[in-house]
Amino acid sequence: MIRILLAEDDTAMRTYLTRALEQAGFSVVAVSCGTEAMPLLETEIYDLLLSDIVMPEMDGIELAQRCNELSPSTKVMFITGFAAVALKANRETPHAKMLSKPFHLKDLVLEVERMFEDNAVASL
Repeated sequence: MIRILLAEDDTAMRTYLTRALEQAGFSVVAVSCGTEAMPLLETEIYDLLLSDIVMPEMDGIELAQRCNELSPSTKVMFITGFAAVALKANRETPHAKMLSKPFHLKDLVLEVERMFEDNAVASL
């Protein structure tokens, strides 16, 4: 089962995303900010870090950079509603996938599934 660490500061969005991903068969641990995510990244292995970019305390870009240091095999996907922030994220974390708000929950699930399609084919 694919393990996802979700970092999203908006409570309603975090709840909706968690529910949609769990219904699609993913294991999700959800936190409200990057500083809550860090101890989990230090002690657990996640297949995907799904993070909002604009969050208090530690933004998603810094979180992704630290995640890459701690767990280089963890894939990163950003979700954001800010185009300028998305451009900065692409420059600073070029390996990360980007999903712009608003998006439909089924699109999020499809994007996550696409990120892991290569792994499924490689393991056959």
